[in-house]
Amino acid sequence: MDKKEATPKNRIDKKKKNREKLIYIALLILLIYIIYTIYLLIIKPTDTFTIEEGKLYEEETDIGYVIRDEKVVKGQNYKNGMEQIKSEGDKVATNENIFRYYSMNEESLKQKVAELDEKIQEVMKNDTSLFNSDMKLLENQIDEKVEDINKITDVAKLEEYRKEIDNLVKKKSKIAGDQSPKGSYLNQLIEERKKYENQLNSGAEYVTAPMSGIVSYKVDGLEETLTPDNFETLSKEYLEKLDLKTGKVVATSGECGKVIDNFYCYIATITSSEEAKKAEVGNKIKVRLSNNSEATAEITNIIKEDDEDIVIILRIDKQVEELINYRKISFDLIWWSESGFKVPNQAIIQEDGKQYVVRNRAGYLSKILVKLKRQGDKYSIIEAYSTEELKKEGFSNTEIAQYKKISLYDEIVINPNLDKLE
Repeated sequence: MDKKEATPKNRIDKKKKNREKLIYIALLILLIYIIYTIYLLIIKPTDTFTIEEGKLYEEETDIGYVIRDEKVVKGQNYKNGMEQIKSEGDKVATNENIFRYYSMNEESLKQKVAELDEKIQEVMKNDTSLFNSDMKLLENQIDEKVEDINKITDVAKLEEYRKEIDNLVKKKSKIAGDQSPKGSYLNQLIEERKKYENQLNSGAEYVTAPMSGIVSYKVDGLEETLTPDNFETLSKEYLEKLDLKTGKVVATSGECGKVIDNFYCYIATITSSEEAKKAEVGNKIKVRLSNNSEATAEITNIIKEDDEDIVIILRIDKQVEELINYRKISFDLIWWSESGFKVPNQAIIQEDGKQYVVRNRAGYLSKILVKLKRQGDKYSIIEAYSTEELKKEGFSNTEIAQYKKISLYDEIVINPNLDKLE
């Protein structure tokens, strides 16, 4: 067959077919690229991580036995019943009255005083000559207190108002007695009242504070046993044999009270954690109590029971008053915590004793030197080096000027391919 003669028309058709072929090839390549990209995004997504602020910590939940420096106070007449002068949780100074025991026949004497008060008030009410400006002022103060007392539900406040009213009535009676003729009926009532009041006061036994601190009436009988003076004798067996219920509130005593050192208290706990085995006396850690408040604690004693269990004594100087109600508690022991940029461990590269991460900015990868503050099982806390720290590491001024810092919300690569780095 003879070859067809090449004509302009044939040449144009051939070029057109070649262009169409190139377009088809380009479209095919583009389609393959799109499919491959979708595959990477859906089937095998790019492993990146956005840096955010985070926190790492190592903690455990333990059972603790609360140990305090406390002194129980008890008088001779504890069978008579007691009246609190200082309320639960009040601060008290050495030798200050805490409470008193009732005198013999106290209820009978109080009843007689109350009856005399009514008679004295009636006499003063009917004798208008007694009402000078001082009397009128006291009368108004009494009326105000009586009106306020009807709105109060707090027991401690009620008792305080009652005492104030009693004092005002006494002042009023004294003024009335001074103004009345000697031997008058009013004076006789006032003198009789003083006699009964003296009997009440002389027959009562007042108990004072042996030291300064916080007053409490929650006494469980362990005050002389669980003390800071006998830490060395504590053991797992001893603590568990106390058979105390966790979180149980210590009952209020009707016979005695105590004064507690409000500067420090101690928590003894039994643990077998790896962190406890590495702990040393003097270490500072944190404890979290049931009210979610955290307090710094210092390890004062470590008593090794066996290869597993360890008794650790912690001293805290915060939340002391929160623990007055309890002897055995559940709490969180926080061995350490660290805040900063939180990243997966797989994103950190170890080279020559230094740590790096690979930052991805619009596909441009950079290896960034970082400081490793703390590493956990899955995550680490990192931060950028300061200029002073870089100088200490031996970096030159030029290297420091060229140093790239990692920042919040930077995107870093997990399990980076080092061959693709700049």
